[in-house]
Amino acid sequence: MSDIFDPNTEVFAQIDGSMGRITLNRPEKKNAMSQAMWTRVADAVSALDTVPEVRVIILCSSTPTSFSAGADISELEVIATDPVRREANREAIREAQRSLARAKKPTIAQISGPCVGGGCGLAIHCDFRFASDAARFGITPAKLGIIYPLNDTKQLMDLVGVSAAKSMLFTGRLLGAIEAEKIGLIDRLTTADALNKAVEEFAGELAVVSQYSIHGIKHNMQRILDGQVDDDKQSEKMFLDAHESDDAVEGVKAFLAKRPAKFTWFHGGD
Repeated sequence: MSDIFDPNTEVFAQIDGSMGRITLNRPEKKNAMSQAMWTRVADAVSALDTVPEVRVIILCSSTPTSFSAGADISELEVIATDPVRREANREAIREAQRSLARAKKPTIAQISGPCVGGGCGLAIHCDFRFASDAARFGITPAKLGIIYPLNDTKQLMDLVGVSAAKSMLFTGRLLGAIEAEKIGLIDRLTTADALNKAVEEFAGELAVVSQYSIHGIKHNMQRILDGQVDDDKQSEKMFLDAHESDDAVEGVKAFLAKRPAKFTWFHGGD
């Protein structure tokens, strides 16, 4: 395993084979997110997205007792009196979350313990959420007298539907892992002991298929989430050009020969 950022910092990144891990590392504060940590998450995603051997980006915690308790409330108290700092913090949060949602590579949140407020905001912007049965989820602006951002609200609604999103946001209540799975907030529920293995096995499945395909499919899905409803010249060209790609040639040959495909395309930040 190789380090991208210093593992002694509050957010660090490492490469482990085809997996890139971003670790929240402020256990004494239950990974409460400071402005510097939001910025660090975005930097880590950007860095891992350009590493050719990394096929999947995993967001996790250095402690199994908490994914993230949300924003650092003591810092918010200071930010509330400073408009310039408040806007910088808003931009840092937005960039961290958008970096996960719009990474070229698949992103997985590995969740154990509380996943609340801004921590839940990070998780819902990942492509997938795997959680242990000890996880708890909540988005709590209504308990703080603040308003949840529109982009984050849309992300939550896209995942769980309008009614469940209203229930979470209007009450600020905490959901157990079973309820979170039931409403579609998480994709896979495991025991605490099985969580890391489940994440790594799924990451392995993503790593062996065509990264060219994943790159293009994720791009199209993001355009749909942004409001695109039909093909245009760009999406038509992507579909047609794909048939001539090296991965498509290899995929067809492998299928006909009844052997595993050896895909060679990778995303390296282009």
